[in-house]
Amino acid sequence: MVQIKTPEQIAKMRAAGLVVAAIHQATRAAAVPGATTKDLDDVARKVLAEHDAKSNFLGYGGFPATICTSKNEVVVHGIPGEDVVLQDGDIISIDAGAIVDGWHGDAAFTAFVGSGHAPELIELSRVTEESMWAGIAAMKLGNRLVDISRAIETYIRRQPRPARGKYGIIEDYGGHGIGTEMHMDPHLLNYVERRRGRGPKLVPGFCLAIEPMVSLGTAKTEVLQDDWTVITTDGTWSSHWEHSVALTEQGPLVLTAPDGGKAKLAEYGITAAPDPLG
Repeated sequence: MVQIKTPEQIAKMRAAGLVVAAIHQATRAAAVPGATTKDLDDVARKVLAEHDAKSNFLGYGGFPATICTSKNEVVVHGIPGEDVVLQDGDIISIDAGAIVDGWHGDAAFTAFVGSGHAPELIELSRVTEESMWAGIAAMKLGNRLVDISRAIETYIRRQPRPARGKYGIIEDYGGHGIGTEMHMDPHLLNYVERRRGRGPKLVPGFCLAIEPMVSLGTAKTEVLQDDWTVITTDGTWSSHWEHSVALTEQGPLVLTAPDGGKAKLAEYGITAAPDPLG
């Protein structure tokens, strides 16, 4: 069942979302050549402590860290460690979450480590991020869940193929509901699967974590022996972008974006809902 939130509850989720945004800002600055992914986890822990918030990743299903750090061919759920050192030219997707007063925020972004990245990697991240925003823009009153999936897939499929390979929309992982738990119904595919039907109707109080994951090759993944780290089966590099979004009577509010999504949604001719925290 889909958990529908009141405006007051959405305000609490916005507070959690702003903590996630602060983690993103701090870890992006720390993702430099020579840093370890354990260093990034330490930065995230410090931000959580400063905001009197809790990590919704640490201990989730036994996960041993505060954030997920997924480098290069790692799609999602990479475990931070002192032995994972960032090198010039790497890309890394950082997935972070926070709990404030029992309400969750969850978001991810792809960062470029150092300089000199291949144009196809820069374009991969751009395509993945923009497909997320296309999905967010489709989160409209009266639409259905599949409309978000369709918007994400359509955006990706319409982009020119990379010079080497293709864009693989990761099949085994997708978005989800969010609220009093990090992962809730409904599951959100990043492509349209006909047999699933149209999904629930989008109504005020509907909250989703929208998170496309795209590789420069296969859509297939495998899990490493640590039971967490997910990699592409062909070793191609991937990008992951995510925002938590609430649908209100006034439109979408991007809970984990500092500006609530105003600037990007304006590109789609959409006015973001007012920020309940001002």
